[in-house]
Order: sequence, then C-alpha cells, then structure tokens
Amino acid sequence: MRKHWLIGCALWCVAQLSMALAPYTHASPLPAADLNAQISQIEGKLKSEGFTLLGHHVPKGITGQASIVVSDPAMLAVIQANGTGSSIVAAGLRVGIAQDGAVSYMTPEYWYRAYLRNQYAGAQTAVKSIEQRLAKVLGSGEGFGGDVPFAQLTDYRYMFGMERFDSANSEIGSFTSFDEALNAVQSNLKKGLGDTQRVYEVVIPVQKMAVFGVAMNSASDGEGWWVNKIGTDFPAALPYEVFIVDNKVYALYARYRIALAWPALGMGQFMGIINAPEAIRNTLARVAAASTANN
Repeated sequence: MRKHWLIGCALWCVAQLSMALAPYTHASPLPAADLNAQISQIEGKLKSEGFTLLGHHVPKGITGQASIVVSDPAMLAVIQANGTGSSIVAAGLRVGIAQDGAVSYMTPEYWYRAYLRNQYAGAQTAVKSIEQRLAKVLGSGEGFGGDVPFAQLTDYRYMFGMERFDSANSEIGSFTSFDEALNAVQSNLKKGLGDTQRVYEVVIPVQKMAVFGVAMNSASDGEGWWVNKIGTDFPAALPYEVFIVDNKVYALYARYRIALAWPALGMGQFMGIINAPEAIRNTLARVAAASTANN
C-alpha cells in the first residue's frame, strides 16, 4: 500500500512539473555583433510580424544586453475590453538581446497568466497568436529561468507572507483624476526624477489606464546593482513598469515583481538584495509624485 502511495505521489509531482511554465523562452541566436545592430535587426523582425515597436532599453551598469518592448494590437484590444484596469501592465512584451547574439523573450503564457489573472481565459486566442508569431519570427527553443506551475501564476507569490500582484503597497501615488496622474508621471519621467528615464508608454484614455516602462539608472540604487547580484541572464526581465488605473499610480512591489521574473532564486540570493524592494519603490514613488518645485 505504501509503495503504491509513493508511486502515486511521484506521478503527481511529474504531472505538476509538466504543467509548469518558465518565464523566458530561448530564441534562435544571431551572429555576435554591435548591440545597436542587434537591436535594429530584431526590431525589424518583430515589426514584420505585426508587433508595434514601443521602445528599447539598454540598462545602465549591466554589460552587453538590451531589451526591446513591443505591443500587440489584439492583446491591447483584450486589455481594453476586459474591464480590469490593472491588466494594462501586460501591454508591453519584452524581447531580450545579448551582444554575443543570444536572443530570448518573455514566455507569453507565463506572463499573461500572472498579469491578466482571472481575465486570462478571454485572452487565450491573442496569447496563442503572439506565441506563434514570436516562434515564427524569432524561433522557439526551450523555456528557462525557473518553473512555476501555471495554476499558481494567477495568484502568484514567492512564498508565504510575500506580496501578490494586487498587494496594497503596490500603490505609489494618488491624484484627483486620471489626467492629473498621467500628466504627473509623464512630466516626472521627462525630468528624469530619481535618475529615471522613460522606455515606453501605452495610454488607453477611454478606460483611464496607462503603463510606462521605466529605466532606473542610478549607480547606487538603480536596477544595475541588484540585477548584477542575482543574475544577468534574463534581459527580457527589464524594464520595470509603472502603471495608472483611474486616478492612482502603481508599481508592482519588488518582492512580487522580482520573484516573478527570477522565480528560481534561492532565499539567500533574495537576502543579498534585501534593500532593493524599498529602493525601487522609493525611486518609482518619485516618478508618481505630484509635480512641485522641489521634485
């Protein structure tokens, strides 16, 4: 009886692993070349498959890598129609490039399950289209970066007591209206507050939602120091996002956002960047602050 129970447990574990998703997918490599040439080549490929170019990110302090961010018209239509404003965070699809020619991209199902959550079922047609077109234009290899059972992604958290997608401390700013919030974030990014820079933006004014990709460039508390500590193998993890829903500004708290992007990290590695979540929040809170003479 005990033997049968152990066999059943082993089969269940194998089944669970087979239903797990990795955050990134290897694409076909390019010949090693200048990073700007790599970016231009991948941008052309993505544009040819109907993706809309939003911007690209070359992170400060991280050597020899970049990401390109695109949007997909069908996915934007899903986001616009689903009635959940926070789903705007899913508007940007990131493709990573390394100077040695390695190319990778966000695994669509992984990230859309996490970001669309209970709205994912209505997005599956768009997700499959994105997967097929990315595979066609970039190639589709093995997933990498860790494994998370797909059933856990809807309400993902790294471990008990850590934040989820909708944790209260993701809110970083509040205004009297959507327009006021939008103008503040746009203005603050234009000024480069907190040593930040806008990578991309998507605004859907009718639904009062917007998302911005934000480069955090500070040598002391920007993205470079903590990414170098936990691993630079995932260029498609960046840039970080700030998003607006109605009159409030949000940034997914880093104990969620970093864990989602680096799910295989051990607790010791997380402890090595223990100051990163509040450093990120403080930087992005400046981006979400009301404009004053002192900003």
